[in-house]
Amino acid sequence: MKRSLAVVSAGLRLPSSTRMLADRLAEATRRELEGQGAQVDVDVVEVADHAQDLVGYLTTGYPTDGLRRAFETVAAADGLIAVTPTFTASYSGLFKMFFDCLDDTYLVGKPALIAATGGTGRHSLVLEHALRPMFAYLRAVVVPTAVFAATEEWGGGNSQEPLVRRIERAAGELAGEVRRRESPEVRDPYRDPVPFEQLLEGR
Repeated sequence: MKRSLAVVSAGLRLPSSTRMLADRLAEATRRELEGQGAQVDVDVVEVADHAQDLVGYLTTGYPTDGLRRAFETVAAADGLIAVTPTFTASYSGLFKMFFDCLDDTYLVGKPALIAATGGTGRHSLVLEHALRPMFAYLRAVVVPTAVFAATEEWGGGNSQEPLVRRIERAAGELAGEVRRRESPEVRDPYRDPVPFEQLLEGR
């Protein structure tokens, strides 16, 4: 069976710790799914690449082709990995803007793994007081283990062991949720247009 993962990374630079964490989570989830016999495609959306397009979409209501493809990537995926840097004790504005612009039906019932990066472990509550409520509102199925990676956890030796364990546990939970579900059917908003006469009548 073929499965797909959409990875939304809101880091501002490349390389960034946000993208590094996103890649680690995606690779761990891929291994879990492949170990269960699935073929896995991983598509990464770098939100920073769409920053200007998101502003344009908010002001005009029309996405560019690139932004529309990013939205469709998320909509069609069997599972979502969403990673943000921590800004002022919350997700970044750019991260929030992407999900503000996403059709609010695209995440309904979709397995999601949330993660964040920050300077110190004191910021880890961003996962529970900001990210989890937002994805619950969007009706995603958020796995129990959320992953926060502080700067000191990217060092060598034993400093990474707790992070590695969290990544593996979260990836296993996401793979399990993906495995239990059928692939989503993406709704085409242009498939059944409202007749022009009805639009003129205000219906």
